[in-house]
Amino acid sequence: MPDTDLLTLPVVHSVPGMEAVEVRRDLVYRRLADGTERTMDVYQPPGLAAGERRPGVVFVHGGPVPEEMWTQVKGWGIFTSYGRLLAASGFVAATFNHRFLRLREIEEPAADIAAALSFLREGAEGFALDPDRLAIWAFSGGGPHLAPFLRREVPGVRCLVAYYTLLDLRPIRERVTGGMDEELAARFSPVAVLPDTSYEGPPLLIARAGLDQPWINDTIDAFVARALAANAPLDVLNHPRGRHGFDVLDADERSREILARTLAFVGTNVGTNVRTHG
Repeated sequence: MPDTDLLTLPVVHSVPGMEAVEVRRDLVYRRLADGTERTMDVYQPPGLAAGERRPGVVFVHGGPVPEEMWTQVKGWGIFTSYGRLLAASGFVAATFNHRFLRLREIEEPAADIAAALSFLREGAEGFALDPDRLAIWAFSGGGPHLAPFLRREVPGVRCLVAYYTLLDLRPIRERVTGGMDEELAARFSPVAVLPDTSYEGPPLLIARAGLDQPWINDTIDAFVARALAANAPLDVLNHPRGRHGFDVLDADERSREILARTLAFVGTNVGTNVRTHG
């Protein structure tokens, strides 16, 4: 069960104008044959000029999520505040629900994520979005969903951000309820898909919580070592006293510094100036 603070508390960093952003809620980005829908909220900066396009940040939530909660995730405090933070900083921000219920069924949320990106790119004009300047920002159990962006070039994606993420499924696949196929675990393990040398993918930022579960941090540390060996463009921001979810749970100077530096990283790579201090 997710920490209740993630459902209610806002992110600990702010910039001016967060209450003035425009929010388009419950947009259906995918409708399945059985009639079930996947929905998205899009946050837009205030005061956009006619025809103006802004770079985008797409948030990928973690999981697995309890079945009774997965349709509610984009409405949690962590994501509604992130949407406002990024929009007030000059980006178009997208938060969305994906059906991540079980690790052994990880291909289902992966299809949702691909559909969400297609929806945003195809409707870019209506969102005031530049579809060729996108950042993907993943959290916690959403880390495995970064693997496809490392394995191949995805149109428009300029950089990746990982906050306290699980980056290797292989060490835990035998503990997954119902088991997990070895090939599937490797395919959705960012560590496993990194090249041995000469990384050519998008720039990466990793934020690590020092007080996180060791089995999560072990995957982060292994990823960092392999990314450096491949000479990847990599920023690593460690919060020595940070908990899993430090961006919401630990309202201290280091959390705010990490968030401000992440906004600057994204702005540098998607090509916009951002405000980083609230």
